[in-house]
Amino acid sequence: MNDLTLIRKNLFRKKLRAILLTLSILIAFLIFGVLGAFYKVWNSGAELAADNRLVTVNRINFTVTMPYAYWGRIQAVEGVEAASFANWFGGYYQEPTRQVQTFAVDPESYLNVYPELVFEPEQRAAFIANRTCLAVGRDIADFYGWSLGDRIPLLSNIWQKSDGSASWEFDICAVFDGREDYPANYAMFHYEYYNEDLAFNQDQIGWIVIQTQSADLNASVADTIDTMFANSPAETETSTEAAFSEGFANQFGNIALILLFVVGSAFSTILIIVGFTMVTAINERTGEIAVMKTLGFPAPRIFRMVLSESVMLSLVGGLLGLGLAWGMVTLIAAAPGVSAFLPGLSMPQNVFIGGIGLAILLGLLTGIIPAINAQRVKIVTALGKQ
Repeated sequence: MNDLTLIRKNLFRKKLRAILLTLSILIAFLIFGVLGAFYKVWNSGAELAADNRLVTVNRINFTVTMPYAYWGRIQAVEGVEAASFANWFGGYYQEPTRQVQTFAVDPESYLNVYPELVFEPEQRAAFIANRTCLAVGRDIADFYGWSLGDRIPLLSNIWQKSDGSASWEFDICAVFDGREDYPANYAMFHYEYYNEDLAFNQDQIGWIVIQTQSADLNASVADTIDTMFANSPAETETSTEAAFSEGFANQFGNIALILLFVVGSAFSTILIIVGFTMVTAINERTGEIAVMKTLGFPAPRIFRMVLSESVMLSLVGGLLGLGLAWGMVTLIAAAPGVSAFLPGLSMPQNVFIGGIGLAILLGLLTGIIPAINAQRVKIVTALGKQ
C-alpha cells in the first residue's frame, strides 16, 4: 500500500465529514469563479483600451458637459492624430426597464478613433450619410429583434426635444460588430440630429476621445490640453482611456474591494472550518499514527502524508467548485440577451489558474498545524492512552 492510497483512505474514512468539507470548499470556489468572471466583464473597458487613446472630460465630473468648440481646438494640439466626441443619451426602448446604452457622436471621426468597431462598407457609409440613422451593436440588435430598415423610437430620461417630447425617431441603417472581445452592446446616432432639436444644453459634449500619434506622447498631449482650458468655465481633465474606464466603473462603487470582501469572508470561514476539522481528525488518529511510527514510518513522511491529505481535500473541492462555476457562467453567457448587457462573460483563464493556486494554499494553511501535531506524536504517550 503506497502513501497515496493511505492518504485517500484516511481522507474519506468518515464519508459524511469528507463530503461536507468538500461541499464547503466547493461553495467557496464556486463564488470565487463566478465573481471572477463578472469582475472581468466589469473591467473589460480598461483591458480593451488602446494605449494611445486619451479621454478628456470636464474636471468636475464626466457627467458635466463641455463646449462643443473644445473638440476643434483639441484636434489642433501637437501630437493628436485624430479626435472625436460622444454624448451620453440614456435611452430606452418602449419601457424604462428596456435600457439601450446610446451615444450621440460625430460618425466619421468616431469610427476613425475606434477601429475596433466593424461595419459592412455600405452600412458604414449609410451611417455617416444618414442624419437619422441609428447604428446598433449586434448584441443589442439580436436582443430586441431589430434589423436593417426598421424605424424605432428611443426615449430618454434626460434629454427632451424642443417640442417637449422625449421620443426620438431613428432608422436602423447599420449593425456593427466588435473586433475580438470588443463589446457591441450599444447604439450610436448623429450628434447634429440630436443637437439641433434639443430643448436645452445645446452645443455641449460629454467627453472627447483623442488618438495620439504615439503612446509616448500621451502625457505631453494630456498636459497641453488641460493647460489650454485651465481657468476657463469648463476646465478639463485628460487621462488614458484605461484610466477613464476604471474611473467610470468606480462611480458605481469599489467593485474590487466588494469582491475581495465577499471572497475573503468565504475563504476565512472555510479556513477556520477545515482547519479545526483537520485538527480534530488527526487527534482521533493519534493511536494509528503511533502505530505507523512503530512500524518504521519516519516523522517527515507522516508530516507529508497529513499535509497532502489536506491539500488533496482542498484541491478536490476547489476543482469541483471551479468546474461548476465554469459551467454556470457558460450557461448564463449563452442565455438570450445576456451578451447585450454582459458582453464577453466567460471564465477567465487567470481566474481558473489562480483558483487552483488558492486551493493549494488553502490546503497548506489548513493542514500545516495538523501535520506538525502528527509529526510530534510520541509513541509511548499515544499508545498509553489507548
